[in-house]
Amino acid sequence: MLRKLGDEGRRWEGRLHAARQRAFVGRKEELAAFDEALCGDGGVLFVHGPGGVGKSALLRRFAQRAEEAGRTVLTLDGRVLDESPAAFMSRTGPMLALADESAVLLVDTFERLHGMESWLRERFLPTLPVGALVVVAGRTPPDMMWRADPGWADLLRVIGLGDLEPMDATALLDSRGVAGELHDPLLAFAGGHPLALSLGAAAAVDDSATDSRWTPTHEVVATLLDQLVGEVPGPAHRHALEVCAHTYMSTQDLLRAMLPDEDAAALFSWLRRLPFVQSGPFGLYPHDLVREILETDLRWRDPQGHADLHRRVRAHLTQQVRTARDADVLGAVGSLFHLHRAEGRTPQPHFWRGVGEVYEDVLRPGDAEDLLRLAREWDAGTVAAVAHWTARQPRAFRLYRHTANGELVGAAALLRLDTEAEAHGDPVVATAWANAHATAPLRPGEHLAVHRSWVRRRHRGRSPVTNLIQWRAVAWFLRSERMAWSFMAVRGDDPVSGHHEYYNMRDLGIHAREGDVEYRLPAHDWRAVPAQVWLDRLLSAGAQETPVQHEPALAVLSREEFTDAVRKALRHLSKHGELAANPLTRSRLLAGRADPGRAVRELLEESIRELGRDPRAGKPHRALDVTYLRGTPTQEAAAERLGLSFTTYRRHLIAGIERICEDLWRQELAPPARN
Repeated sequence: MLRKLGDEGRRWEGRLHAARQRAFVGRKEELAAFDEALCGDGGVLFVHGPGGVGKSALLRRFAQRAEEAGRTVLTLDGRVLDESPAAFMSRTGPMLALADESAVLLVDTFERLHGMESWLRERFLPTLPVGALVVVAGRTPPDMMWRADPGWADLLRVIGLGDLEPMDATALLDSRGVAGELHDPLLAFAGGHPLALSLGAAAAVDDSATDSRWTPTHEVVATLLDQLVGEVPGPAHRHALEVCAHTYMSTQDLLRAMLPDEDAAALFSWLRRLPFVQSGPFGLYPHDLVREILETDLRWRDPQGHADLHRRVRAHLTQQVRTARDADVLGAVGSLFHLHRAEGRTPQPHFWRGVGEVYEDVLRPGDAEDLLRLAREWDAGTVAAVAHWTARQPRAFRLYRHTANGELVGAAALLRLDTEAEAHGDPVVATAWANAHATAPLRPGEHLAVHRSWVRRRHRGRSPVTNLIQWRAVAWFLRSERMAWSFMAVRGDDPVSGHHEYYNMRDLGIHAREGDVEYRLPAHDWRAVPAQVWLDRLLSAGAQETPVQHEPALAVLSREEFTDAVRKALRHLSKHGELAANPLTRSRLLAGRADPGRAVRELLEESIRELGRDPRAGKPHRALDVTYLRGTPTQEAAAERLGLSFTTYRRHLIAGIERICEDLWRQELAPPARN
């Protein structure tokens, strides 16, 4: 039976409206701003936010409130309106012809009418009567000319619409009938994004087999891609989006490396104008949900392409950590660890929220009092140590301040020591030095480093402050030359005190006291596990690439031990088994060789030949050559073959051995080559 159309509540329109009203949650601040404008002198509200964030739903609620207040309401949708002043005027003319002060004009999907923004601001809006209220909603924020014009200062309010708060997101799931055990996986995927929550809720409710391990279906991902990202200009733009989604922060330099045949500057400019892409201190990054769906789609659609992108991005970032300017290195370190953020390892100490809340700065002369106050809050017993090091190594410090007000919230230092005398004045550093000396002393030209940090109480644990401090520590470790040991001074009561294990720092059982605080001193011997090996081990546990085959730790030989190993190897140059067991096989010179014994023999043979290229070393070279390379059975026979007395022959042979030992020792201590 047909129903009468007079009663709105009995139409489908009424039922749709009621259902949408029930599903509307949150947005208290935005509604309050609208009510204030509605009850005041009107003006313009410009609402912007990425697709699916709830702009249309908010405008429907605005319309309801305006109607309830007895206002005349007109809603326009940019999707069905021609982008021309004439078309706009034809739709708004009847309502505004009488200069109605009660008029409320709502313009949705304004990004489709973007070309009319200047006309709207300069021609249309100034003709409206005081009291009229206009709400413009689109994906992109208003251009800067609104803010540059002082005339709009009191008439325009810009509202950036973001995700729902956690409580409101949960309420939305409840309104859609989602079981409680599904809340966590849905919220983990969608965060507070209304469209993603609604699509995920619909899929979860429809699938009776869904449990707490819910993941978005390909249909959900495809729909979100269409709604949030939409069409892109071409393949290069699609690839740039995929790079942006895969990395923590994207720079023009990264795009140039990943897309060498494309215009990186143009692609970067295009990315930064997208409504779901934001700018941070280290580059561009997408909305979390957009990142997730782009990654999910590429991994499903082109798994080999995704793995190749991961490999190339990792190689680029690894190089950047080594070579970037000091001001840029934190972004490279953070991006490198972000690549491996969800690979089932020990829980990471990194915190991926609060981008831009804190920034890093160097220590300046006027910062001393601020830093000492921070140290006093950390523990009064550390103030003397901080004063000691700021006077002696001011360049070792980095400060961390709130972006909003410049407040000092943390500090860190990598303290370098070349001699034991430098450790005096800081009991923590002195303890580190003593234990390094007892375990594996420094060799000529090497130094030891102790990483110390001080953080305000409310920022301890996982926070943006500790993030930057940890990234700076990694950068220091990877970029330091000739560093033998590094220690991290960790408070025993620190909430993240166990995170040194993530960084493969070994707890030697060392403890130090400073004032009322006890410190642990996890350590790393960079001679035993060099920087590149350390980094490979740190990042190799993920499933996206073939795990690195871990080599045993290198032998950290003293000068005497190294010389003794060279002498033994020369004596046993023809005995493969003896050479394979020689300590030189675990030195940095030969680590990782497939056939260690053969590698030792080839190293020594080449060293003897290299000595022969020095015209000043002719006699020592001939003694070595005849003794070790010509198969002479005894040293007496070698002396006779050279026509020398045994005493003279021995003098030349010893000189040659010492020269070989000196040359190889210099190579062993040389800084590793940077790729």
